[in-house]
Amino acid sequence: MFLSVFDMFKVGVGPSSSHTMGPMVAGARFLDALRASPFHAHGLKASLHGSLAFTGKGHATDRATILGLAGFLPDTYDHEKAEAALAAIAETGAVTPPGLPVLQFRPDADLAFDYGPALPGHANGMILMATDAQGDVILQETYYSIGGGFVLTASEHASAGAKAKKPSGCPYPFQKAAEMLEMAAASGKSIAEMKRANELHFRSARDLDEGMARLWQVMNDCIERGLAADGILPGGLKVRRRAKGIHEALKAERGLNITAPHVINDWMSVYAMAVNEENAAGGQVVTAPTNGAAGVLPAVIRYWLDHVPGATQSKIGDFLLTAAAIGGLCKHNASISGAECGCQAEVGSAAAMSAAGLCAVMGGTPEQVENAAEIALEHHLGMTCDPVKGLVQVPCIERNGLGAIKAVSAASLALRGDGKHFVPLDSAIETMRQTGHDMHEKYKETSLGGLAVNIPNC
Repeated sequence: MFLSVFDMFKVGVGPSSSHTMGPMVAGARFLDALRASPFHAHGLKASLHGSLAFTGKGHATDRATILGLAGFLPDTYDHEKAEAALAAIAETGAVTPPGLPVLQFRPDADLAFDYGPALPGHANGMILMATDAQGDVILQETYYSIGGGFVLTASEHASAGAKAKKPSGCPYPFQKAAEMLEMAAASGKSIAEMKRANELHFRSARDLDEGMARLWQVMNDCIERGLAADGILPGGLKVRRRAKGIHEALKAERGLNITAPHVINDWMSVYAMAVNEENAAGGQVVTAPTNGAAGVLPAVIRYWLDHVPGATQSKIGDFLLTAAAIGGLCKHNASISGAECGCQAEVGSAAAMSAAGLCAVMGGTPEQVENAAEIALEHHLGMTCDPVKGLVQVPCIERNGLGAIKAVSAASLALRGDGKHFVPLDSAIETMRQTGHDMHEKYKETSLGGLAVNIPNC
């Protein structure tokens, strides 16, 4: 099992990795299939199913699908060009993807929200079609957006289990936390060192280090934009941005020698809220491991750099590598998709990753790192995903702040111990999987239950 640090952390666009980034990627993949096809297409159609339909409007899934079919990708997304493209498509009823002829696509008629049963492979399903001049379908593919920006075709999804069992060629191919600890003990390496060795099997040290440096730069830039912005978030709930005001108050209090211990929690929260307010506004974020949970990990890193004596930028790579190792275990053995397992899979996984990374850079042993991840995940188990009006705003923005606080507390508790603990991380991950399987679908990113139906949507 190998999931790269660049699989767990992807530069993309808000508000959702599975509902915005995934459909955009699916659209681009379908264009590639069309370019390789012998058929000559005249138009395109799309249908959204399951969670992509129920919360699609709030998560900008319709917009992302249109842009994907127009040739846009999350990693190179340009907001101004996207707005211009959407306006042109609305006016002309056509898209002009690179390397293909003009294709008829009228969003109001050719993009359908199917509110019936979800497609069989995953709660986030979509079908993309190409048609000839008579309107007959000449090419069709089903895609599943499985969380964190990962996208699989129906056939890839069906064979994913068999693929995961194939040897990766990595020197430390752990699929469970227990295996990870055994390999660390046998090799004398840290989790970050083993993860680095695995990464170097596929890329150069320079590419790895430069790539991770870019990830942190994008994360930190996102924090700074969020701390500087104010106004009302889009979507109709009229949620007011709060990060800037809280940050300014915290800075002002520094000069007053206010030493209440809980204030540090406010610093952690404001960093996370800054990211998730940017995400809700459709800004550039890094999946960590998803957009909905994108604020937890950068908030913990920023807390460590700005508030913990001895912190150094040179260890950010070790933080990200350790976090990616834990995130890979969560994804491989359970899920990082809110539509599949609820918010425990998103903010819970993010907190586990962040706790592990922080514990590692503060000198934790592999056993303490595993313990930190377990503590953080265990205390998110059962958390539902019920965004109000389908927007990644309430309760998502504040939830990232509390996830960061839990992550730091988990790392601190683990560092106070010797790594021995009662519940293994593998058991917590398996519990997350089982809980997600048993959770009613209305609590899994459909906005059909929980907070979404118990407070006014305007």
